[in-house]
Amino acid sequence: MAEKRKPLLGFVGKLPSGTTPGNSGKTRCPLCMGLFKAPRLLPCLHTVCTTCLEQLEPFSVVDIRGGDSDTSSEGSVSQELKPRTLQPQIGILCPVCDAQVDLPMGGVKALTIDHLAMNDVMLKSLRGEGQGLVCDLCSDREVEKRCQTCKASLCHFCCQAHRRQKKTTYHTMVDLKDLKGYSQMGKPIPCPAHPAEELRRFCELCDQPVCRDCVVGEHREHPCKLTSSAVHKHGDSVRELLKGTQPHVEALEKALAQIEGTNGALQERVEAVAADVRTFSEGYIRAIEEHRDKLLKQLEDIRIQKENSLQLQKAQLEQLLADTRTGVEFTERLLTSGSDLEILITKGVVMERLTKLNKVAYSARPGVNEKITFSPKEKAGLCRGYEVYGAISTKEVDPAKCVLQGEDLHRAREKQTASFTVICKDAAGESMGRGGENIQVAVVPKDKKDSPVKTMVHDNKDGTYYVSYTPKEPGIYTVFVCVKEQHVQGSPFTVTVRKRHRSHPGVFHRCTFCSSGGQKTARCACGGTMPGGYLGCGHGHKGHPGRPHWSCCGKFTEKSECTWAGGQSAARSLLRTVAL
Repeated sequence: MAEKRKPLLGFVGKLPSGTTPGNSGKTRCPLCMGLFKAPRLLPCLHTVCTTCLEQLEPFSVVDIRGGDSDTSSEGSVSQELKPRTLQPQIGILCPVCDAQVDLPMGGVKALTIDHLAMNDVMLKSLRGEGQGLVCDLCSDREVEKRCQTCKASLCHFCCQAHRRQKKTTYHTMVDLKDLKGYSQMGKPIPCPAHPAEELRRFCELCDQPVCRDCVVGEHREHPCKLTSSAVHKHGDSVRELLKGTQPHVEALEKALAQIEGTNGALQERVEAVAADVRTFSEGYIRAIEEHRDKLLKQLEDIRIQKENSLQLQKAQLEQLLADTRTGVEFTERLLTSGSDLEILITKGVVMERLTKLNKVAYSARPGVNEKITFSPKEKAGLCRGYEVYGAISTKEVDPAKCVLQGEDLHRAREKQTASFTVICKDAAGESMGRGGENIQVAVVPKDKKDSPVKTMVHDNKDGTYYVSYTPKEPGIYTVFVCVKEQHVQGSPFTVTVRKRHRSHPGVFHRCTFCSSGGQKTARCACGGTMPGGYLGCGHGHKGHPGRPHWSCCGKFTEKSECTWAGGQSAARSLLRTVAL
């Protein structure tokens, strides 16, 4: 198996004269923005430093893959094909395109190394555009020469040692300055399984590069070729795939050009519509500002009016307080310090004054309240041709004027929702026209006062409130409706809850003979019979009521509640009519 080793890549060729080397390759990591260090190639063909990838936050996914799956290009020995199983998979997101990257079993370090990026970094450093190259052997001194045979960059000390060794005495050494015109530099790629050996062959069965030790070991009896031979076949496959992919570039460029054209037209249309919007909004803003000023002026007038009323009431109460305090203090001093004769002399004046003060009527509550509301959704007419909204109101709900309406005010059915409406009004009896009031409703059974029924109050935002509840049992219930902790008109009131409406199990017919198809055993609740052994009613025969009726209970109204309460045997005979 021994053979003369050849460089894997070597110096491919020199750049044409006149071209400027430098930024022809990608040399900087998109995350740290520094020169690549151990760059890894992601499945989306973006390259990122290994350390930067390790700092990304991984996430767990579920992947169905066979036992032979491996995303590493450096790979390992071939594995036996295993059945597809459900395995947990750790993934990361590409920091450039956010594509999901499923990490192999070895983690980030098992991803493909981007040797092209490493070559670009080496060339960049060689041309003085990046940090100086470090010796591949001692990793301590800067590089002065490069061995073309070993593809190793060496410092001055290691270069001398390289020439003194017997195996490397005749290796060709090239000064670093003579390499600056090259477009690519080859560097030996060691085998991950055997670091002392280079990857020089390609296993066709495992589809991965291998070294000499791999060929005689794990890949024994596998078809292996030199990389220089295998690259033709696989390179042609890549070229064919590239040939099919390249037309998409032109198609995508055309699509992007169309998008750019459409985007330009879109921008023009947006600008035109934006101008219309600005014109409309500027006019609307002026109308709103004018309406705002009117509302603020109205609010200021209300404030002045209420403050004047409060100040007047305050002045009157202060004067009354001063007079009352004077009378009280004088009387107390008279009773405690005056002599009997002095008390008797001034008694008349004092009693007259105190009697007069006691007769003065005053209100202990403020004559006006702070109730001022703003309804932003209420229509306020037109202003400058625009419909504006928002109105200020000083109305205050008066519980004594609020009324209740609804068909279910005093009757309900068990397990069926009953409802009524609360209409809020002010002291003048006018509807409030807006919502926001605190409506308190309680439905309490007469026999179970500690088990109130759950109620729902819906604010209709127009001064009315929809109240609903569902009684669980029949009986007498008391309903309390309060606004501002005061009962409204008609509250509290009682509701009679009857049993749930019973539907008719029979049929609404003219006679049993017709509805049952002439069955003799069919019966009817009207009690009619027919000659010949017929147990049900018939037209013109005994017991027939002479008009349509229900076969189950005998009621004459089609839309009514069934009142039949017969036994089980009677039910069976009546249901025969129903079935037909």
